Amino acid sequence: MTAFDKEFTGEARLEYGDADFLILKPGAYVVCAVTGVKIALADLRYWSAELQEPYADADAATARWLQLNGGPGGAPQPETAG
Repeated sequence: MTAFDKEFTGEARLEYGDADFLILKPGAYVVCAVTGVKIALADLRYWSAELQEPYADADAATARWLQLNGGPGGAPQPETAG
């Protein structure tokens, strides 16, 4: 954490682009759309520009893609609780 990071608290609001994101409301973190885990902005590496949602890691991003686009058989995966 840098001195700059200490100035912001709470959840940030971002606009996700293909290669970067724009901070609409400053904050310390965003919440993963799949796991609900808080992600520090400095650690944010995975998101969907199309869906405008962040992911904690590659596994969460893949799980969301499979949920929307289907698994190996091509059928969408059922919603899972949790």
